[in-house]
Amino acid sequence: MVSLPEVESSNSRIASALPPGLIAVFVGATSGIGEYTLKQFVERASQPHVYFVGRSHEAGTRITAECQKLNSTGQYNFIQADTSLIRNVDNVCRDIKSKEESINLLFLSTETPEGLHFATSVVYYSRTRFIVNLLPLLQSATRLRRVVTVFGAGKEGPVTTSDFQAWKVPMLSQRGHLSSMTTLSLEALARKAPEVSFVHDFPGVVKTNLARGGEGPAVFVLKQVFKVIGPMLAISNRECGERQVFLATSARYPSQDTAASGVPLAGGMAVARGTNGDDGSGVYSVDWDGRSSGAKVGVLLGKLRQQNLVDRVWEHTTEEFSRITGLEAI
Repeated sequence: MVSLPEVESSNSRIASALPPGLIAVFVGATSGIGEYTLKQFVERASQPHVYFVGRSHEAGTRITAECQKLNSTGQYNFIQADTSLIRNVDNVCRDIKSKEESINLLFLSTETPEGLHFATSVVYYSRTRFIVNLLPLLQSATRLRRVVTVFGAGKEGPVTTSDFQAWKVPMLSQRGHLSSMTTLSLEALARKAPEVSFVHDFPGVVKTNLARGGEGPAVFVLKQVFKVIGPMLAISNRECGERQVFLATSARYPSQDTAASGVPLAGGMAVARGTNGDDGSGVYSVDWDGRSSGAKVGVLLGKLRQQNLVDRVWEHTTEEFSRITGLEAI
């Protein structure tokens, strides 16, 4: 476990260890985990240049003002978009690519009518589209080149290869299916961009607005249960943000090419074990406390690789992108 004091110590050195003007893109940052992480990053970094994407204009205006108060030396650009739609993702990426030649960090925490299963689209396809579109800018960065996607690391499970979109995958199996697809897709991307590090993490129990706008008895029960047990289990918003910033900036999670590994390690902290079992492999499945996922996940991922699932998942993904937009990436 990486303790909170260790996390805070590393984050306190971001401004001195990393250059000023880090360019970061936060997707899904107008509430919950994305918002908490954005604010901690802004507070810790020197002259940050931030793009953050979300659906609510009101929230975007509020967060922009709050970021200015936290760090008046930064630049904050809100982009309003419904990123469950792949075409909207492309529009956001075109906007960013028209203004920047490189980015240091892509942080994905998003909470379709294009023929995709909606939940799968939001969790997997739209996030992956952001990565493939912005990967050239990440590869062009110096000192830090990282992707963090927040979902179900450590919860990887069997993949239903006849139903990648999970239309008929039982609800209780969907998290494992999507978590594995996420981790395997990051392994495919790391093959293309070994100079970029990729972190898939599970945030723990955090108070978010995940059920906002939801209706029905299941949502009602979920909200009532969380009111009772949430305070006993959930980490604070600030700790959540600090831990996500640590995943986004620490040299504990380097790329295969360690030249841009992040804030140097201190106090005997070791480089994390990657998804292939090797230390510092460039792709990481990480629990809420900064530890790499356990041996059970490693064995499962190994079996999925033996079934050629890295290539099969990636082939399916690019086929869907081409079907929807005519392009594998913009």
